[in-house]
Amino acid sequence: MTTPDPADRVLARASLAEGSPTAWFDQLYTAAARGEAEVPWTRGAPNSDLAAWITPGEGRRALVVGSALGDDAELLASRGWAVTAFDVAPTAVEAARARFPESTVDYVVADLLHPPADWHHAFDLVVEIINIQAMPRDFRPAAIASLAGFLAPGGTAVVSEVAEESTDAEHWEGPPWPFSRAEIESVAQDGVRLVSLETVREGTRYWATFTR
Repeated sequence: MTTPDPADRVLARASLAEGSPTAWFDQLYTAAARGEAEVPWTRGAPNSDLAAWITPGEGRRALVVGSALGDDAELLASRGWAVTAFDVAPTAVEAARARFPESTVDYVVADLLHPPADWHHAFDLVVEIINIQAMPRDFRPAAIASLAGFLAPGGTAVVSEVAEESTDAEHWEGPPWPFSRAEIESVAQDGVRLVSLETVREGTRYWATFTR
């Protein structure tokens, strides 16, 4: 007897078959709200690597990509960053607002593949942690170009994804689909340059920083 695929993979495959790399996110959050699925990347706490890395914001602007239920965004706000946090899933944004009703974070529904024009070069810190890896590789160049475009001169972007070199890529079934080192390095475009690239969590994830 085979084990059924988790809801995120079932929904993702159906969404991709219809030509959309992102529609399944809201479907998954909606199913989770009904108790019919689990959102595998929500932990009820901020990302531990980000918590160890972050420095005081002193009022500077930060953008959280794929903000889910708001844990990373709230961490940044607590450290003095003026945070905008977005997710393509309206259900996730509504849930984050409900979890943190007194929050200073500006939670927004937006699509990384079609971001607001006024976000271009607008943020002193851009945080992307295990979101783009949920997209098949054909969609990633556009997502990565948007990511690079958010970064203001002198700002910092931090990008963390599952490291392909730590997986059996030939037999991997997604989503997510691990990142190659070259894909991580490709954030260095449009005037953005790589500052550091390492692996964390016993080599299973890339942790890269960039500046403009």
